[in-house]
Amino acid sequence: MPHFNHIKGFNLIELIVTMLIVTLMSLIAIPSFTALIEQVRASSNIKVIQQTIQLGRNMAISYGSRVTICPLVDNLCSSDWSIGLSVFIDHGKKNQLDASDRLLQQTSPFHENDYIDYNRPAIRFQPDGLASGTNGTLTYCPGSVDSPYSKAVIVNQAGRARMSKKKTIVCKI
Repeated sequence: MPHFNHIKGFNLIELIVTMLIVTLMSLIAIPSFTALIEQVRASSNIKVIQQTIQLGRNMAISYGSRVTICPLVDNLCSSDWSIGLSVFIDHGKKNQLDASDRLLQQTSPFHENDYIDYNRPAIRFQPDGLASGTNGTLTYCPGSVDSPYSKAVIVNQAGRARMSKKKTIVCKI
């Protein structure tokens, strides 16, 4: 009986064909994977924003003091909401973190390609938990101002924060 030695493995042609198939499948999957990442990032970050707003209101009631939420640059409220939110007890000058104030929390900056906008310079809560001013809407748009995954949080005059139910949300630049 003849005995044959069989070498197990792939030859070069099989390996090239396999790599070609894997590459083509990756090229097809990457765009939908990017959309999934934007959707998850928007959902995650809008929850962080809503929880930060709720924390600010709770701290205003707990400490019996005015609490401000805004993006801080050189201890002044900025209009660049993408740098993250700061929550602080605001005893001194409004919208400014000064020596008499106490920083309670800061969020991390948001993704560099995302757009975040609020129609007020800051979110402020009075000692009774009421929001000062009128209703405000904070919008979060991942990747582009008209992303289909955009989310929004609405703060009413009673100080309550809720998610917007609008299907189409557009951020301002």
